[in-house]
Amino acid sequence: MADTVIGIIGGSGVYDMKGLENTKWTKVESPFGAPSDEFLVGEFRGQKIVFLPRHGRGHVVSPSHVNYRANIDGMKRLGVTDLVSVSAVGSLREDLAPGKFVIVDQFIDRTFAREKSFFGKGLVAHVSVAHPVCSRLGDHVESALKNAEIEHVRGGTYLVMEGPQFSTLAESKLYRQWGCDVIGMTNMPEAKLAREAEICYASIAMVTDFDCWHPDHEDVSVEQVIKVLVGNAEKAKTLISEVAPLIKADEAGPACNCKQALEFALITSPDARDPEIIGTLDAIAGRVLNK
Repeated sequence: MADTVIGIIGGSGVYDMKGLENTKWTKVESPFGAPSDEFLVGEFRGQKIVFLPRHGRGHVVSPSHVNYRANIDGMKRLGVTDLVSVSAVGSLREDLAPGKFVIVDQFIDRTFAREKSFFGKGLVAHVSVAHPVCSRLGDHVESALKNAEIEHVRGGTYLVMEGPQFSTLAESKLYRQWGCDVIGMTNMPEAKLAREAEICYASIAMVTDFDCWHPDHEDVSVEQVIKVLVGNAEKAKTLISEVAPLIKADEAGPACNCKQALEFALITSPDARDPEIIGTLDAIAGRVLNK
């Protein structure tokens, strides 16, 4: 069994967490293009950690232009087995105030300008995303948040919009009617691609605002979001430091179902598979393609 390697995708402020040692920014070549940035590889209490700033250092890549496939492929090439996503979101519920963390368990994907699969013409695969996050990782995240006394809720539906603009008032009200809990721009197709890559994935949504539906709050502004983001950054670093030892100690991790997502997913007959596509999937699907 491969050793546990924890991947973190999130804001640029997370990688300077106290206790992260032997760090090195590492460039990863991916057949899917350039990742958002180099990957910061280091150790925390003996546990290997791989961090990637989703929007690049300095926040230079918009949500629509993040190369999600290259980011996940790069994580896989660096041996990541368990991936924790940290992202800023707007709240669609009165009781989810700015500063609260949500352990997301469902998504509604409203994005339309992004490559959403590693597979396609020449090699077709269908994976299940009925339960798009790893409940085992979610358990560890919940325990870490409790240990750190960070206010949070377990479970919530994340509406992923294309962006980069924020919602109209009509859209915000519609998503509330759908029963969504938070809204953001980045977790899809990230979660779907992690599943295709057989990487366990957990999503922690950090509430920064009430979107624009709330009559008692101002419309969303970048200034407002950044102000709360600064406060959430320290909480996020604390969360990572608390959750890393829990993931490392989990003996059930290597046998998690997420790591078998491609077992019966490849539909194209072996003799009909495009060799060129197979060549790009050496990291993502090598386990099943090399059988």
